[in-house]
Amino acid sequence: MAGPTGRGGTLGGALNDLLRAQVTPRHRLSSYHARHWHAQLSHLTATHRGYQALEDAGLDVTARTLLNWLSDAEYNVRRSYRDLIHTAYENVAVVPADPLPDRVTEGQFEISGIVRTGNDERERGTRRAAPLRIDASRGDWTTIEALWLAGELTDVEFEDHFVDDVIVADIGEGTDGWEFPGASYSVELRYAR
Repeated sequence: MAGPTGRGGTLGGALNDLLRAQVTPRHRLSSYHARHWHAQLSHLTATHRGYQALEDAGLDVTARTLLNWLSDAEYNVRRSYRDLIHTAYENVAVVPADPLPDRVTEGQFEISGIVRTGNDERERGTRRAAPLRIDASRGDWTTIEALWLAGELTDVEFEDHFVDDVIVADIGEGTDGWEFPGASYSVELRYAR
């Protein structure tokens, strides 16, 4: 069954485009931009999730103390408490990435663009040449998923690990490894049946 397509100037860019259309990446909520401890505390105490983040960060003060802090932005709060408020604020401000779904890690990838292995370089996914088909279920997605969850899956990292951990696991090393030196790629994800 045909699925979505990702596009990019590199294979890694196309893979990231495809993945971001499938699952939510780690990101920062745009409404969380306060820098001062008082503004951060005000924001946190406006929601249950914020109170939970304060508790998880280790801030253990009485309700009266919180009220004193909130009523005076110039209140003398110890640095250690300001650090805990900042930690809680950052934890609430960052939305974790969704894990990679089975439809991605077990799907079939069809790569269109210039593919090189050794001296063999050709454009795949044209009328003359089929796309490069990869069975992702044979690959090891551990490193790719760890980078994704940490918010550190760059286009370069994705391409490197996809080649080493997914392509090579499915079809082998190629003549002299796999390279994707083109300037435009599309990757279609076909779901396993």
